[in-house]
Amino acid sequence: MSPVFPMLTVLTMFYYICLRRRARTATRGEMMNSHRTIESNSRTSPLHAEVVQYAKEVVDFSSHYGSENSMSYTMWNLAGVPNVFPSSGDFTQTAVFRTYGTWWDQCPSASLPFKRTPPNFQSQDYVELTFEQQVYPTAVHVLETYHPGAVIRILACSANPYSPIPPAEVRWEILWSERPTKVNASQARQFKPCIKQINFPTNLIRLEVNSSLLDYYTELDAVVLHGTKDKPVLSLKTSLIDMNDLEDDDYEEKDGCGMDSLNKKFSSTALREGPNNGYFDKLPYELIQLILNHLTLPDLCRLAQTCKLLNQHCCDPLQYIHLNLQPYWAKLNDTSLEFLQSRCTLVQWLNLSWTGNRGFISVAGFSRFLKVCGSELVRLELSCSHFLNETCLEIISEMCPNLQDLNLSSCDKLPPQAFNHIAKLCGLRRLVLYRTKIEIEDYDVIASMIGAKCKKLRTLDLWRCKNITENGIAELASGCPLLEELDLGWCPTLQSSTGCFARLARQLPNLQKLFLTANRSVCDTDIEELACNCTRLRQLDILGTRMVSPASLRKLLESCKDLCLLDVSFCSQIDNRAVLELNVSFPNVFIKKSFTQ
Repeated sequence: MSPVFPMLTVLTMFYYICLRRRARTATRGEMMNSHRTIESNSRTSPLHAEVVQYAKEVVDFSSHYGSENSMSYTMWNLAGVPNVFPSSGDFTQTAVFRTYGTWWDQCPSASLPFKRTPPNFQSQDYVELTFEQQVYPTAVHVLETYHPGAVIRILACSANPYSPIPPAEVRWEILWSERPTKVNASQARQFKPCIKQINFPTNLIRLEVNSSLLDYYTELDAVVLHGTKDKPVLSLKTSLIDMNDLEDDDYEEKDGCGMDSLNKKFSSTALREGPNNGYFDKLPYELIQLILNHLTLPDLCRLAQTCKLLNQHCCDPLQYIHLNLQPYWAKLNDTSLEFLQSRCTLVQWLNLSWTGNRGFISVAGFSRFLKVCGSELVRLELSCSHFLNETCLEIISEMCPNLQDLNLSSCDKLPPQAFNHIAKLCGLRRLVLYRTKIEIEDYDVIASMIGAKCKKLRTLDLWRCKNITENGIAELASGCPLLEELDLGWCPTLQSSTGCFARLARQLPNLQKLFLTANRSVCDTDIEELACNCTRLRQLDILGTRMVSPASLRKLLESCKDLCLLDVSFCSQIDNRAVLELNVSFPNVFIKKSFTQ
């Protein structure tokens, strides 16, 4: 026999095995077709009437551009029928998140990313919406009116927010997800992703967004939920599949990466017994630790079940110096924290943002965890952690003596008196209180205290401080000469005629970021002072000013060689022609000119 024939036989068998893997659910006749296999596909029976509904209300969100006592640019605009769509442009009646692009990540104050963050978790913000009726979703449409493309994940929840009976179990299911992609057009669109079918009805939908690839703020107008009251009937549909795709991940039972599976892995004591631990026995302990440092948390838990040696390495507290639990917000609970407790005695960075809501984490469970794992904490991220109360802040102040970085943004359920405990944290270097209920009657007094006590302050965000005046700004400028970032956006009581902005420019030569958003009094004199004194400036936002000319901007751009962001949206003297001319002269600067149609 020719040697060719045994090789053909082997190839034939290999092809047959691959075909069997791809066609496990197919009939015998269909498996013989080398180009086709059966793929499960959901199809709604025509007997089921479809329910179409707009969001009833917005129940939770991580950030928005607007203020808490207004409707302009707030997430609450997502409730109800469209206000703007199908029009395109910048409209105050839409929902806008707080940031866009990579500008915030390029600031000196930007926090370093956590290690071991799963590559498929790229969400930056979220909004949760409720609908009148629970349905089995067949479609979710998002009406985007300006710079679309931020939505990267859509989830559905089994809990009914309007039910008087607390659910025995709360489940979140991903309907659709995708990595961030660049959408070149800024015009309005109706985003209609193809969602998967779930086995429970829902009236709670969550959108997660990533705005890092956007050239400006994304604006959302409404969300439409399509669905049926009865569970749809599944049907089988034949579809073409590329037989060159020989990965069998899609056809084998996947090991879940959620916290349910993590909990099982943490508590597993049955390890495989073998004659030895392979070549790992011959490697130095430190080298194995370095290798395992590249694994995500679920992978670390899986590896811990392979042998006693790797279990010892995977449970070593040195593997948990940085612990990011935000990607697992949908499953993380008291049990999860309890299983992690013995491994986190040396944790220094801990991210619990978005976790614990709807009863998943209790005050008692959080307190038990911090009492064991809080002594070495340097950084604690608790953004949108609505389980927090005054007791939690008291525990943080007592159990975390080394804490330097505390993020409580959008913890809007904390009572004002709870923040008194923060004063006990003497080593704090970064504190985020965005969208909290901390009560400040006189911002000038606060600014004066900051100027007197925080001589080495580098970053200060006073976004939408409603009553700070030129007196407070003068105290800041004289007391904090090292300031590199200052956000005075939407501070209506500041007026250029008092000389406050010119004084800032003269006294803060290290400024790299200055936001004077929506201050219509900013004038050429202020811009020229910045050009003369703040040559390290990288980001400047003067959106909405009526008194700045193209000539003063040209002086600024010529002087500030590192300037990379200049927002002149709605600046009445800066027309599109002026922006075009500046772009030609300074091609390395992103000059933003927004519009409304």
